[in-house]
Amino acid sequence: MFVVQTESEIVVRLQTGEDFFAALGSLNLTAGVIIGGIGMLKDVTLAFWTGKEYLEHKIAGPAELLSLQGNFSLRDGRSHIHCHVVLGLEDGSTVGGHLSRAIVHETNEIYIRKLAGVIMERKPEPSGLFGLYPRKG
Repeated sequence: MFVVQTESEIVVRLQTGEDFFAALGSLNLTAGVIIGGIGMLKDVTLAFWTGKEYLEHKIAGPAELLSLQGNFSLRDGRSHIHCHVVLGLEDGSTVGGHLSRAIVHETNEIYIRKLAGVIMERKPEPSGLFGLYPRKG
């Protein structure tokens, strides 16, 4: 992983074979926004919330990372990453959803904005989800 940081921005390049969540998790951010990302992923698990549970959809082969957005927050005292993607498949079709797992294939180039003076906290809700509760820090 290659990382360049300023006071408010981070640019990350992930490389082949890196675990997407482990690599970004090593940044230990608790208040940030994933503005965008491009590249390729493989061994992807996407999830869809039914209102009661997540249904998983697995994509084994390489897929183009066409769109990536999300955030970093604090959940159970640790950095937590929540993001959604749109992926381009070899046949030209697209799929998308909540990203649960992925391995970098070739490269990922990701732009993150740090949020100074903001606390982003996730708390359990009756639905079973962890809702985002931002506040001034």
